[in-house]
Amino acid sequence: MNTTPTRRSFLRLSVAATAIAALSACTPPPAASGANRILPTDPLIADFEAARVTSGRTISATLAPAPLTTTLASKTISTAGYNGALVAPTLRGSVGDQLNVTIANKLSNGTSVHWHGLALRNNDDGVPGLTQDAFAPGSQNSYDFKLPHPGTYWYHSHVEMQREQALYGALIIDDPNETLVYDKEWVIVLDDWLDGVTGTPDGVLKDLSQGVSTGMGGGGMPMRHMLMGTSSEFLGGDAGDVAYPFHLFNGKDPEHPETFVAKSGERVRLRIINAAGDTAYRVGIPGQQLTLTHTDGFRIKHTEVDAVVLGMGERIDALITVKEGFTALLALAEGKGQMSYGLISTGTGTAPTWESLPGTLSGTVVDGGQLTADPSVTLPAKKPDRTYELRLTGGMMKYDWGINGHRFDMTKQFENAFDLKAGERVEVKFINETMMWHPMHIHGHTFQIGTDGSRKDTVIVRPKQTVTVQFDADNPGQWLFHCHNAYHAERGMMGVFSYLS
Repeated sequence: MNTTPTRRSFLRLSVAATAIAALSACTPPPAASGANRILPTDPLIADFEAARVTSGRTISATLAPAPLTTTLASKTISTAGYNGALVAPTLRGSVGDQLNVTIANKLSNGTSVHWHGLALRNNDDGVPGLTQDAFAPGSQNSYDFKLPHPGTYWYHSHVEMQREQALYGALIIDDPNETLVYDKEWVIVLDDWLDGVTGTPDGVLKDLSQGVSTGMGGGGMPMRHMLMGTSSEFLGGDAGDVAYPFHLFNGKDPEHPETFVAKSGERVRLRIINAAGDTAYRVGIPGQQLTLTHTDGFRIKHTEVDAVVLGMGERIDALITVKEGFTALLALAEGKGQMSYGLISTGTGTAPTWESLPGTLSGTVVDGGQLTADPSVTLPAKKPDRTYELRLTGGMMKYDWGINGHRFDMTKQFENAFDLKAGERVEVKFINETMMWHPMHIHGHTFQIGTDGSRKDTVIVRPKQTVTVQFDADNPGQWLFHCHNAYHAERGMMGVFSYLS
């Protein structure tokens, strides 16, 4: 299996790069209205995909989104998931592999799959109304694309509130040039959960959409799903909007924790994914440090910490050394006073109870946006060709989240689009004018924070702060960006980076 660029693949990449550079150099930028946009059906998308490095291997899988009945916290619930399980299958391949995934939709409504963090072909990005139509109930369709770069990623539905059920899973892309040495690897998916317990995601969105001004006071009934009175100093204010009955660690509630088995002294790689809708997680092991190695799939300078905070959509890779007995790996719901956890067992000692575990993790605590990129993945220094200020606007009073005061409408997806051209270096300033923190995610690209900060696709932007990032416009198409708080996104904090020919 060839996972390194051949001379032929290098030439094909060079041809594609020359073509889009020529487009950029020879075509004057059109006006935003009536612009000639490179749509997902444009032949250039297929040409660019064909030019990607290939291993010659195909990875095939089937995902069947369907209604699901299961048990959580000793209660039978009805929700939806993939392949009849609350924990979706982990998909895995190597750089250059062709991923072919059949979607057999057994839901009563349309669905899609977004491959979070991948710089893949635009027509497989999974955003109904922008890159594809939703797959109809009873239909069978497929995604078929090359795995472009290594790391820890995930997939999830991009149809309304479906991700707030169990319609998500891990996607791991192995690095043929991996330098980390470890004995075991564990994938950990974290989630906040209420579906079938205290309500439904659609019901919560309807509740929140009343806003505080109409939902609380003036004769309105208090909103039972709204989280009130909690805050996080680390996140700079309110911890979140939604009250959850519990949190999941690989699909397991705190009463029934996941248990990993290892030998004392073994080195383990953790691949941690925050699939939650409204909750950041502070992850760590009491009395033991983690060595952070990657964020959002990209290498960082190794950093020793006592805990790491992941916003929704973020991923962190970390190394730990297993100690004798039982070790608790905590995932604290940041600012919400709740937790989930897993156990590491060497076969000796007694498992700690949920009630006996500490509710805090202090010391050196960071998030992925505060780390430094490994020199091997930093973007080359270049003056930006264009800069966009993306002001994060809205608030709880009307629950009217948006970008630059505009609430996104998928039926008018190019209204207020942010145009760019292939070959450009794009600078984005996320300027948070709200009282909430927002994990901002850009589809189809990875950006660099500052000049040597981490390479990421999702970054925490705290209240009243600005985070400046840069990315190379090297993947033509129409690309969504949005807050990865599911409720903020649905209420309008989205936009489109639109490539022009």
